[in-house]
This record gives sequence, C-alpha cells and structure tokens, in this order.
Amino acid sequence: MTWDYAPAPESAESANLKPAYRPFVNGEFTDGAGEPLKTVNPATGEVLAEVGTAAQSDVDSAVAAARRAFEKTWGPMPGTERAKYLFRIARLIQERSRELAVLETLDNGKPIRESRDADLPTVAAHFFYHAGWADKLDYAGYGPDPKPLGVAGQIIPWNFPLLMLAWKVAPALATGNTVVLKPAETTPLTALVFAEICQQAELPPGVVNILPGAGDVGARIVDHAGIDKIAFTGSTEVGKQIQRRLAGTPKRLTLELGGKAANIVFDDAPLDQAVEGIVNGIFFNQGQVCCAGSRLLVQESIADELLDKLRYRVSTLRLGDPLDKNTDIGAINSATQLAKIRELADSGEAEGAHRWTSPCPIPERGFFFAPTVFSEVHQSMRIAREEIFGPVLSVLTFRTPDEAVAKANNTPYGLSAGIWTEKGSRSLAIANRLRAGVIWANTFNRFDPAAPFGGYRESGFGREGGRIGLEAYLDV
Repeated sequence: MTWDYAPAPESAESANLKPAYRPFVNGEFTDGAGEPLKTVNPATGEVLAEVGTAAQSDVDSAVAAARRAFEKTWGPMPGTERAKYLFRIARLIQERSRELAVLETLDNGKPIRESRDADLPTVAAHFFYHAGWADKLDYAGYGPDPKPLGVAGQIIPWNFPLLMLAWKVAPALATGNTVVLKPAETTPLTALVFAEICQQAELPPGVVNILPGAGDVGARIVDHAGIDKIAFTGSTEVGKQIQRRLAGTPKRLTLELGGKAANIVFDDAPLDQAVEGIVNGIFFNQGQVCCAGSRLLVQESIADELLDKLRYRVSTLRLGDPLDKNTDIGAINSATQLAKIRELADSGEAEGAHRWTSPCPIPERGFFFAPTVFSEVHQSMRIAREEIFGPVLSVLTFRTPDEAVAKANNTPYGLSAGIWTEKGSRSLAIANRLRAGVIWANTFNRFDPAAPFGGYRESGFGREGGRIGLEAYLDV
C-alpha cells in the first residue's frame, strides 16, 4: 500500500528573512570590507540574501575586540555570572526556535522536520548544559584553578550550521574564553541571527564576533597572532592544511574532520530495527554528516534479506521541498557538493558495484540526489574508501566477527561506527576493537551534550561535548 501525503509546508515567512546581513564585531553589526556574497536556497537555486564578508581589517578588529572582552569583562567574570548569560542565550534560542529552524532549512536545504526536531533542541541543550559547567570548573578534574586560553578562533561547516556553532561557542564561553567565529560560506544566516540573540541577551561587546566569508577569512583567523586556540570542523584536506600552518606555534588546536563510518549488522540483529538505524545513519541530513554510516557491513547469511528490507524502506522515503513537514530527504547544500556526489556514485558503477536508486521523483529545480544503495562493493572501490558526503550507501559483507572488524578498520578515518546485535557482550567486544571515537550499539546518530564526540587519525583529534570537551578551552 502506498500512502499519498498532502503538502504540509512550513511558512517561509517564519524565517523573518532580511535582504542583507552583515558581520558582527564588538557587539555591533558592521559593514564588512570584503566582497559581499549571495547565499542561495539549495532547494530552488534562488538567492536568499546578500551577506557582507570580512577582510583582514575586520579580522583584526574582531580579534582586538575579543581580546579586550577577555581581559576586561568576560575572562575575569565569575562563572556564576557567565552562566546567567548562557542560560539567557539558551532560552532565547528556544523562544526563536521556529524562526531559526525555518531559516536553517532555507539556507542549508535540510528537511524542516530535522531542523525543528533535531537541530534546534540540541542547540539549546548545549547552551543549557554548558551553562551548568560555568561555575563548576574547579571541580571538573582539571586541577584547582583551571584558566581559559583567551581568544578562540572557530571555523564551522555548512552541514549543521547552527548546531556546530553551539558545539563550539557554548564550551568556549562557559570556560571564560571569547570567540571569533567564521560560519560556512554557503550557510551564514543562522550564525548572524545568533549574533542578534547575543545582543538580546546583553552579552558584553566583543565576547562573540561573527565574520562571514569564504576560506580566505578562515585562513586569516587561523594565521592571526592574536588567536590562542583554533577549533575547526570540516574536511580532512583543510584540516591538514590548518595543522601544517599551526605547527611550531603556541596555538592550541582541535580538529573534527571527515569520516567513513562502518555500520556492522550481525546475523542475530533485530533486522527491522537495524534497517531504521541504517536509514537514519546514512540518509539523515541527505548523508551530509561527518559520522554518517556510509559503509554497511552485513553478515553474509542475512545479506539478501536485509537488502530487500532496506531497499523497500528507502523507496518509501519522500524527497522534495525541505519546508514540507512530510519530506524525509531535502536538498544537497550546493551545486559543487552535488557534482561531487554524482562523480563518486558514477565511479562506483564504473568499478562494478551494483547500483540501486530510489524511484522517487526528483524536483526540476534545486540540488537534489535520490537515495542510492550500492551492493557487491569491494574495499578497493572509491565508494568504499572516500567520503561521499551524500545519500549514498555502500554495502559490503562479512562472514566472521574478525573479518567485520578488519573491514571496518580498513579506512584512514576513525570517527564513528555502529554495531547491531542482540548480544551485549558482542557489542562490547567488537567496540573495543574498532578504531573509532564514537560507537553506537543498536542505534545510530544519537547525540547528547554530555557525551564527548570526536575521532582519531584522519578524522581529527580532540573532543567536543561533555566534561572532556571543556579541556580544549582550558589551560590545564
């Protein structure tokens, strides 16, 4: 039986979209000296707004403002007072959550259901959680008097624009640091509305500064002598460049980079539950997730049955208007990313993998890619080795637990993994052998502000979230 869903669009007017947005420096919106950019709705290709960008002079001004705030107001401020500001920001995010969710969907292309039900509640939760730590740092296990590092330069990606901002800004502020943040070139809007929230919360000038722009703005932040710590989330290639630039300098660095996660399904797994976890693991946010379960490892004896169930379930996913509350798969963030996904998917077919694509209709305009599953995949294929960052799943099989572990670890990445089995002892035994920073058992893509997140090897180093994540912003 096929269900037909009537359109259930969220109103784009809820985003309170403005024709132009500007950088935020020292508590005020300023005219950036850089070349303005136009941010585009990925679902339609239409321009949403013009955004002012930062030049070197703006970076200098933002770093100077952050330094003054650190030395005169925010750094010396008692943790109990800092916590009040963080709680205030968290409540304002909740109050404006509908506006922020719609704006995120317009600018990023993700389904409104995900922006509304996943991203925004987690954004607020991170500020609430870290507000609770602000006056307890002496008891966090880092010694009797841990100190903030100073000015943190933070560079975030386009796949979770506001959530990645929260992951970085909340712990930095809770520990007494000030921030100069660069949002992604294609998704700057919610970060600049967050700047409005900082004004609403009466955050002292200079504590948070937001500089839109392309990679050159990020490079200026990385290289600036007034920055004490860099936190970067993005591609492994850019992460390596940053690491090379900072080698030999006193700046602290944390990197959260790419991934090629293995989702391992054993023959005793609850298959229907596993199928839902597989779908969530690779098709959430159109697969544009660094920890996406993009490699499915299935025990050989159940492979055919699981693939039949999986293909049927994927065929029911609804692709289309991201503002429609019924949409499961939204738009790819940019034409550049869509071209990369197509090129890698074509390589999988050319190398001999069996390609199955959902029969869902594709909108005539915008950047869309139908959910795709590759079976008969070998480890040497590009689709099994390279991060696709799109709704493309590669399926491999295994016979024994040892083979599953060997195949799962056969990657330069090490960010996440999933294990599906009814045996708790097997989950623990396999998890101990997997070289990944985050491992889920009988679920996938579960996040909590109290749980640290991060990877190994080419997935980066350092942790975000939890008590452990505070260390990245403390001199201990």
